[in-house]
Amino acid sequence: MTLTDAEYAYLRSELGEADRTDLDARYQRLGSVQAVAAEVLRERKAALVSDPLAVTVQGVATVNNAENVRALERQIAALEDTTPNENAYVFPAPLLRRRSR
Repeated sequence: MTLTDAEYAYLRSELGEADRTDLDARYQRLGSVQAVAAEVLRERKAALVSDPLAVTVQGVATVNNAENVRALERQIAALEDTTPNENAYVFPAPLLRRRSR
């Protein structure tokens, strides 16, 4: 069982650029694209949390990843809230340009 192009496109829309072979292996193990997306997002969240969330160099720069962690948590919650009957990904629809006058 491998990812279809539409499923891969959905995962890329949720995750950004990702290795297709890694996603295929996860999909074979987990069985759904939502579970794959949630697992990848949980790993990204764990990587952010394992480092200090805020780093300040006085007078130079401040980096704060707390909002990034909250964004990942919201995205994971949205993925986990979908019921199994819902088709969370949608097949791409071609956009047609309207003729100009």
